[in-house]
Amino acid sequence: MLLSNPIIISVILMTLLCIFRFNVLLSLLISALAAGMLAHLSMVETMDILISGMKENLKTALSYILLGAIAAAISKTNLTAYLIKIVSHFISHKKYFLLISLTIISCFSQNLVPIHVAFIPLLIPPLLSLFNRLKIDRRAVACALTFGLTTPYMVLPVGFGLTFQDLIKDNIASNGVNVSLSDVTNTMYLAAFCMILGLFLALFVFYRKPREYKEIEISKVDFDNLKMTRKEWGVLAGLIVTLICQIATMNLPLSGLLGFVLMVILGGVEYKKIDLIFDDGLKMMGFIAFVILVAAGYGEVLKQSGAVSELVNSVVPFMQESKFLAIFIMLLIGLLITMGIGTSFGTIPIITTLFVPICLELNFSLALIVFIIGVAGALGDAGSPASETTMGVSVGLNADKQHDHIKDTCIPTFIFYNGTLLFIGSVIALFL
Repeated sequence: MLLSNPIIISVILMTLLCIFRFNVLLSLLISALAAGMLAHLSMVETMDILISGMKENLKTALSYILLGAIAAAISKTNLTAYLIKIVSHFISHKKYFLLISLTIISCFSQNLVPIHVAFIPLLIPPLLSLFNRLKIDRRAVACALTFGLTTPYMVLPVGFGLTFQDLIKDNIASNGVNVSLSDVTNTMYLAAFCMILGLFLALFVFYRKPREYKEIEISKVDFDNLKMTRKEWGVLAGLIVTLICQIATMNLPLSGLLGFVLMVILGGVEYKKIDLIFDDGLKMMGFIAFVILVAAGYGEVLKQSGAVSELVNSVVPFMQESKFLAIFIMLLIGLLITMGIGTSFGTIPIITTLFVPICLELNFSLALIVFIIGVAGALGDAGSPASETTMGVSVGLNADKQHDHIKDTCIPTFIFYNGTLLFIGSVIALFL
């Protein structure tokens, strides 16, 4: 019976624990033990399998830790503030040009300057007064920023995007399907159409009407007295080297290491503060890195449980009735898991174990398998109350206490991005 399958029980348990805000790492570990015991494995055997499986995501975890160190190095300088000062001169005072400008700047935070949400508390609060004068609905701003924080890592193999696409490639390959990074890149760009549609609907249809806010004075960064010192130049040089190495080698851990070492050599990072920078980097990205590692181990337990073939045999006859329904259900499962875990990167190892055998049994093409895994993983990052993306956006927009995290960030981004990825993505997938 399908509902008695160890994998189904384990995934439901993990999702429920995460949704009720139980610690994510503990949720994964407990669910892995549950899957092993239901498959008649001992707890020791299950834990050994989990630890062995963690090696599958070592590259991704190391990438995250090194990117965290680079982001921490940037945060110790005025480089972000200085770059924002330069960019601010190009920000238009016309409503829609302003929103598009913010979208583009947000996109750069995932690749050119991989600092994720760290730029928002610097850039957004000084602009709130301008938003008020233009009567911009801040829900539109939340959607613009969220687009830039999520779309690039899905579709561009640079920065966080290289980590995400490598993760898709490696996990699909570990489940028996030969796939290259170019296969992933050449398919995942289709997800951008869903995201662009959501952005268009949010900016130009649903949140186009003027919205009034009170003018409240908030503290601002002193942009007038910023200077590019040796430290800023050193960090900038390291960033450039990191970007060039990524493009040349497609190896993010190596690129991050070389970039960070150059920052140290050029004085961007003080030698005596290297430990401090790495500690801050671990605080910033280390937890997600460990979630990714444990998720890989959890996926291996599901694989070794022997319940995958039973699951495939149970669901494939049902899914053969409708290709659209099969795709939709898999994407919906990805949405629920990511909403629970809070990170798209942690979802990939779990859903590849479940979905790749099903897709192979249904004779889905390689492009369709990649698209389902990539989109199912990304679903839920936007709109999750616990994700760094939504929390970072709300911190900036709520600097004057006039922006609600759930009503003004999570619900709008959930509707316009998860909605389009789930429904329009299912339609696009029919043609792959």
